[in-house]
Amino acid sequence: MNAGADRYTRVAIALHWLIALMVIGQLAGGFYMHNLPDAKAELKFELYQWHKSFGVTIMLLTLVRLAWRLTHKPPPLPAAMPQWEKIAARGAHIGFYILLIAMPFVGWLVVSSSPFADSVQTYLFGVVHWPHLPFFENVADRKGLSHDFAELHEYLAFAMIGLLGLHVAAALKHQFVNKDAVLSHMVPFLKRGAR
Repeated sequence: MNAGADRYTRVAIALHWLIALMVIGQLAGGFYMHNLPDAKAELKFELYQWHKSFGVTIMLLTLVRLAWRLTHKPPPLPAAMPQWEKIAARGAHIGFYILLIAMPFVGWLVVSSSPFADSVQTYLFGVVHWPHLPFFENVADRKGLSHDFAELHEYLAFAMIGLLGLHVAAALKHQFVNKDAVLSHMVPFLKRGAR
């Protein structure tokens, strides 16, 4: 732990908050654009392009964050923390990594399996070409398959919302109920909860 034993490294903190902000934006934007009427087709198309760009960015940043996490030891959890809470905290972190990779990957499957995949290319932020996955050229019902992937993508979004809610509730519990230093590990300006 280069930032001191009581805190995550600056890189880990920056990645955490950058990814968190993008995920919240993606969830809000995803539900908004999904519910746009057909009359707003041009806006909807533009929002989907941005959604894809940020989704790929989140996936790539998560891989960087995972590599960083595997090579930089995090601060220890409080010694007084019950074992079941430590297991739940580790499980939540693993769940986040799974969702942060799975959600964009499933979104990539949605786009790649779409019957419009050949005519609608993906350019990240309108600049960098992002290829479609090559597994779907000979699929008979591409529309149905793409729809199934889209439903899975939506279920993963609800799972992410649930996990985010638990994560925030746990952080607030540590700060205001347990009054320990857990939240200050990831919030640089925050002081340890005071009794």
